[in-house]
Amino acid sequence: MKMDETKNVSVSQDDTELIKKIFGDEFSEDTIRKTYSFAKLMSYYSCAMMEIETKFKVLNEEFSLRFDRQPISSIKSRLKNPISIRNKMLVNNYPLSVESIERNLNDVAGIRVICSFVNDVYMLAEALKKQDDIQIIEEKDYIAYPKENGYRSLHLIVAVPIFLQQEKRVMRAEIQLRTIAMDSWASLEHQLRYKKEFDFSVDMAEELKKCADLSADLDNRMNALRKKVYRDKETPYMPAR
Repeated sequence: MKMDETKNVSVSQDDTELIKKIFGDEFSEDTIRKTYSFAKLMSYYSCAMMEIETKFKVLNEEFSLRFDRQPISSIKSRLKNPISIRNKMLVNNYPLSVESIERNLNDVAGIRVICSFVNDVYMLAEALKKQDDIQIIEEKDYIAYPKENGYRSLHLIVAVPIFLQQEKRVMRAEIQLRTIAMDSWASLEHQLRYKKEFDFSVDMAEELKKCADLSADLDNRMNALRKKVYRDKETPYMPAR
C-alpha cells in the first residue's frame, strides 16, 4: 500500500491501541498503515463469513422444502479478536504482520452451525462440500472420534471466494457443525473449566466427560426418533464407526 492511501484514513484511538497490542508499535505512519491493512483484512474475513452464512441459509431453506423441517437451529459467527490473534501468532512463532495473519491462520473467521440432529450435521457438510466454489482444506470429525474430554463437533477449514469491486479474493474460515446438545455441553464446559482463579480437578473433568457421553446418547436417541417420524425419507449421512 502506498503512503498516500492512508492520508484520508480516519483511525480511532481504540483502533490504534488494538494495533499496538498486536504489533507493539508506537503511534506512527507505520502504525497507521498497519491499522488500515489490519482493518481491511478483517473486513475481508467478515465478507467470507457472510458468504458462508448465506450458503447455509440457502441449504436450510432447500431442505425445509424437501423434508418439511429446517435442519439448522441457529448460525453464529465471530472474528477472532486482536489479542487472540497476536497470542496465537506468538505461540506458533509466526511473524507479526498482516500478511502473516492471512498466510498462517485458518480460524480468524469462525462460523458455528447448530443443527437439530446429528444426521443434519453430516447432511449439511456433504452438501457444502459439493459446491464448486468451496475448497475443503481440512476436516476433523470429533463426533465420530470425540476428544478425550468428551468434546464433539465436526470441524471444516474451508476457502471461499469473496467478490470485491475490483478483485476476487479467496479467504479461509473455520466452520464448526454440531447439534444443540453438543453446543450446550461445549458452552457449559468452557464456563466451568476456564473459570479464573479455580483449579479444575480430575474428578470434575471425569464428571464433564460423563455429561458429554449422556449428551451423545441423547443425540443418538433423538436421531433414531427422527428416522421413525420421517420414515427414513432423508438421506442417511451418518458415518460408519
